[in-house]
Amino acid sequence: MQPPLPSLMPPNRAIAGIGLDLIKMERIDRAWQRHPDKFPAKILGADELKVFHARAARDRLRGVRYLATRFAAKEAFSKAIGLGMRSPMWWTRMQTLNMAGGRPCVVLSSPLKEWFEDRFGAAHISLTDESEYGAAYAIVESKQA
Repeated sequence: MQPPLPSLMPPNRAIAGIGLDLIKMERIDRAWQRHPDKFPAKILGADELKVFHARAARDRLRGVRYLATRFAAKEAFSKAIGLGMRSPMWWTRMQTLNMAGGRPCVVLSSPLKEWFEDRFGAAHISLTDESEYGAAYAIVESKQA
């Protein structure tokens, strides 16, 4: 008989939700081409929009990749919290920003922030992109009792 595996989660923490999204870069690029100002402003929060404009100004492909991974992050997060894209969840209310070392972190704004804090603990997000696809994986922890 094997000994039990150690838990990777701290004591009193449990996963409350998991979300995954995969998006084709081409789909995001087409939407951006059709609506060059409107599409990024609809999807990205204010801080994400600043990063997007800086990256897109240096290289259009970097802009597409940023838009795609942030789009996927919002979809994955909305699945993890069980709402989909309905109130109080909305595109611009959930941002994925990078900490000093590059680690992505979830930043919420009202009224989603208060709704989330009443129901959940921490939120974790992971992003990746390749030439054709962008993806995000979200985990939300249950609220500590």
